[in-house]
Amino acid sequence: MVGVRRRFALADTAQQVVGGFLLAGPFVVTEEVWVLARSMSFAQALLTLCIVLAVGYGALYKADDRDPDREREVGGIPVRFISLISVSYLSVFILALAFDAPGTFLSDVSGQSLVTVLGYEVDLAVLRITLKATSVGAVFSVIGAATADSLF
Repeated sequence: MVGVRRRFALADTAQQVVGGFLLAGPFVVTEEVWVLARSMSFAQALLTLCIVLAVGYGALYKADDRDPDREREVGGIPVRFISLISVSYLSVFILALAFDAPGTFLSDVSGQSLVTVLGYEVDLAVLRITLKATSVGAVFSVIGAATADSLF
């Protein structure tokens, strides 16, 4: 059984949130990230996902003395890892929306496909670029989230 100190708890998610938001912020408001996201292909976005997964797993289970086989799981995936990846992506996405980064950096983008979500019209071209920018920011956010989880 995992020791009391190493058992995953809500406090661990809170630590991940602090670390994830801390490193996500600068990348959300940097124009170069949004320029990169515009030119990224779908394959490159998938590659950033793989990088986030690899860095997150390595930081949690290879750089620390945790054993993923001894942690609570959902569908065979450790809950701590699910939390880490969720925090890494959501912290970037939430900050992007809170700072209106898509409206600032993508004001000239207009796609043909608009969908209505909760009463708001969402331009799918803007959403596509925003998700790519989120994947770029998550590469750095996962480092902050995993570090905060491991240190405290």
